[in-house]
Amino acid sequence: MAKKTPAINSSSTADIAFLLLCYFLMTTTMGTQTGLSRRLPPMPDPNQKVEDQKVNRRNIIIVKINSADRILAGSEPIDVSQLKDKIKIFLTNPTDDPNLPVMEPTEIAGLGTRNVSKGVISLQNDRGTSYQAYIAVQNELVKAVNELRDEASMREYGKKFLALDEEGQKTIKELVPQQISEAEPKDVGKRRR
Repeated sequence: MAKKTPAINSSSTADIAFLLLCYFLMTTTMGTQTGLSRRLPPMPDPNQKVEDQKVNRRNIIIVKINSADRILAGSEPIDVSQLKDKIKIFLTNPTDDPNLPVMEPTEIAGLGTRNVSKGVISLQNDRGTSYQAYIAVQNELVKAVNELRDEASMREYGKKFLALDEEGQKTIKELVPQQISEAEPKDVGKRRR
């Protein structure tokens, strides 16, 4: 008579595998993709008449990125590392230059009358612009505005912008608005026949 070999009872291994799967699904965090945080303007009222808004040319700086990832700020070529400082000078107009944006006296709740820049940054890029160059320029533009907000916050409240409460941050955003306009990408590299 042949001797029977004892088998390992494997009926509970499926249960253990299921419990491990549930454990890892519940404890693992999935990476979420984040985009650029931009607040879009509100939808216009459908009954509202369309009016041409006239913007003073001196209040706009056009930042262009071509398909070779070269940057043009205003009328001069610039390196991405210099862009933040150029934008800060443009928005603050420290020397009251007639070619830089108007600084308009504005009544701001809690602060009184302060000069607020009417400067608008217009970002234009080519369809051939690399994603890295586009994001690097976006980062520099936002960094310039954030540094100006920190400076205004230190001047008005004695602490950094992010350390302010919600009301204080709202006040500083009125004092240093972030006005970035993006144009539709263009095919500059293609020639028309």
